[in-house]
Amino acid sequence: MNSRDPVTLSTGQPIPDIQSLVDTRKLPIQAVGVRSVKYPVLIQLEGQRVLPSVAEFEMTVYLPAEQKGTHMSRFIALLEEMQDQVITLQAFRALVESMLVKLDAHSGQIQMKLPYFLKKQAPISGVSSLLDYELELNGKVDEAGQMALWVTVVVPVTSLCPCSKKISDYGAHNQRSNVTAKVLVHGDLEVSELIRAIEKQASCELYGLLKRPDEKYVTERAYDNPKFVEDMVRDVALALDQFKQVKSYVVEAENFESIHNHSAYAKILK
Repeated sequence: MNSRDPVTLSTGQPIPDIQSLVDTRKLPIQAVGVRSVKYPVLIQLEGQRVLPSVAEFEMTVYLPAEQKGTHMSRFIALLEEMQDQVITLQAFRALVESMLVKLDAHSGQIQMKLPYFLKKQAPISGVSSLLDYELELNGKVDEAGQMALWVTVVVPVTSLCPCSKKISDYGAHNQRSNVTAKVLVHGDLEVSELIRAIEKQASCELYGLLKRPDEKYVTERAYDNPKFVEDMVRDVALALDQFKQVKSYVVEAENFESIHNHSAYAKILK
């Protein structure tokens, strides 16, 4: 059979396209599509080199009341088409718009989560190593055709308790913490600078590789710079206010407490 011939049943009749039938229940669906789709990507954010990674996608579109189903295979086809393209913030916005065209939809959303690596130098020895962060891009076009792009980073840091330092004769309890910043971006944003600004608000930042002089430095740095979760979310919020590309944000801090079997948590938004 010629590859251009229509696909038919054994009866010779064309295979019916059930999803294109009219639905009579008069109920639109706000989001329909695919999720938990893992795909290799190339990503290059402002000021950084091209990095290979593996991303997890969720891709959805609005489905009108009269349409029975969407074309699920077209979501995967879109990822296949962009496989060799480098993802920038601008390219990600274009990907969302391409999805709407391919799915014949007026609104929709793409979420892309992936590990993102930055090279850091230890504070004293200067030895270089990679540190991983969680990165999410979330692009959405609403019913009015307006695009919104949210960038979320999860930044691991160290926090040291001011109260513990104040009441103890020596030492103070400290712990690993995660600071999550979700920002609404207008234009381009240098994500590495965003991460650096967040790290500076912690008791001390983390490094992948430390020599003994570096370990002494980070221990003493945290001790000299104690922070509650309340301090961190407030300080990160003030830092985000300095980014003209950030129009809105949600900041969360979670301390994985070393002296409790629970976390300390704070959230601030604008």
